[in-house]
Amino acid sequence: MLAALTGLGLSTAAGLNAYIPLLVVGLLANFTDHVRLPPEFAWLADGWVLGIIGVLLLAEFVLDKVPVVDSVNDMIQTVVRPASGGVVFSATEAAARLDGSSWMSDRPWIGWVLGIGIALAVHVMKSVTRPVVNAGTAGVGAPVVSTVEDAGSLGISLVAVFLPVLVVVVVAGLALSAWWATRRIRRRRRPTGLGPA
Repeated sequence: MLAALTGLGLSTAAGLNAYIPLLVVGLLANFTDHVRLPPEFAWLADGWVLGIIGVLLLAEFVLDKVPVVDSVNDMIQTVVRPASGGVVFSATEAAARLDGSSWMSDRPWIGWVLGIGIALAVHVMKSVTRPVVNAGTAGVGAPVVSTVEDAGSLGISLVAVFLPVLVVVVVAGLALSAWWATRRIRRRRRPTGLGPA
């Protein structure tokens, strides 16, 4: 159960930033005992892979803060973020084998599907709201929102690994924030008709 919560949190984080949860899992697996990867996911802790992920994270960090460029980046990330979500969810579920859990590890495709679906849902929410933020703030809001998303991805990744029982609260808070933001966007888009003359 805790492995599923960890996978849920990491794939949610991947929907915000594909590279942060991959880097968190890889670094923790490489330098600590908090993450133990099974052999088929050992590549996540490889130094070269971590270096490449670090470079991609740096590029994402810069590109996502530039108005208009961030929307182009989001189009590219439509494939990358869900794939990252599938990897981190599956790696976590596969790692559950080490703790004696077998249901998900006997059905590895479920972790991939869940991770991809969760990351894609979060990515779509992010991609839809960003142009509205850019338009509403004349681009000034892009770096602020991007920084909040990056911090959120890191925070959710760490909570998922170290306090997985809190993942439900974090994801519920994110869903509530998305609902609130969507309502505000819809209100702003409603035509303000002139009253009778």
